[in-house]
Amino acid sequence: MTNHPTLIRSVTYHGLEPGARLIVLGAVHGNETCGTRGIERVMAELDCGQLTLNRGLVTFVPVTNPLAFRLGQRMGERNLNRNFRISDTPLDFEDRIANRLGPLLAQHEVLLDLHSFHTPGEPFVMLGPRDNEGALEPFTHAAAEEALARRLGARRIVEGWLDTYARGVARRLRNPNADLRAQMLSTDPSYGIGTTEFMRARGGYALTLECGQHEAPEAPAVAYQAILNTLAHLRLVDSLPAPAPRQDPEVLRLVDVIDRDHPEDHFSRQWTSFDPIRKGDEIGRRHDGTPVLAPADGFIVFPNPNALPGNEWFYLAEASARMNTV
Repeated sequence: MTNHPTLIRSVTYHGLEPGARLIVLGAVHGNETCGTRGIERVMAELDCGQLTLNRGLVTFVPVTNPLAFRLGQRMGERNLNRNFRISDTPLDFEDRIANRLGPLLAQHEVLLDLHSFHTPGEPFVMLGPRDNEGALEPFTHAAAEEALARRLGARRIVEGWLDTYARGVARRLRNPNADLRAQMLSTDPSYGIGTTEFMRARGGYALTLECGQHEAPEAPAVAYQAILNTLAHLRLVDSLPAPAPRQDPEVLRLVDVIDRDHPEDHFSRQWTSFDPIRKGDEIGRRHDGTPVLAPADGFIVFPNPNALPGNEWFYLAEASARMNTV
């Protein structure tokens, strides 16, 4: 591609007292602009003095992937939120973004990454793992993540991202089905690592908030309120009331990811994220007519009828007992 954007803009506000170091990202995917709008609104209030940062610091990156944002599409040359890592030999635009953004993330303690999704539905939070010492994603800040997740405003909370990706990667390695680099990355063991996983690996904690459907008029307000709630919860802004934790969270766990194998693979109906499914329900059909059936009762998540062959088509989730008690 030619005429790539040449910079990423970040703005940092410093309080005059010690406090947490927060970073907020918008437009990691270029067609997900609600985070950008929410960030711009909060920055305007800080700039005019309507909000005052009393302690700590907050860094805003309104447009994290400027190439994808300019094109109005999910990615520039590949998905920035997969294989997010520092590279000695960057091969594409997103590699070069990660080489600049990664060190910036590492300077902070808390990340709020603002996204949106394809199909209609209510906002939800993507939560990290429970505390563990495993090889895939060791972690020690689950309680802090859960506390913040309860205060972003969304009722629905989803866990199980990275270990689900590990299962998908193992399946792709057994049956490779891609010829573009953006697709071949899906067979890399690090494919599931995005901004939040990178942040956790650097000792911080992080949440992704999916603010609603891409074009939903209320999505920018969801992003804006989540930023304010985070600033208040972390005690960075004294004028904001402490947000009350949700008492009614619906927690789901991702359990599998199913890829689209062929351009003619298609869904059997117009699915929306978190539609309930029963064991044996027909979700879609492969290009040769083979039905794709629900293996158990649960939910369909992130159905993408336009997924590239060799990439994730939809996810399966089930109810989780996590966070059942306040």
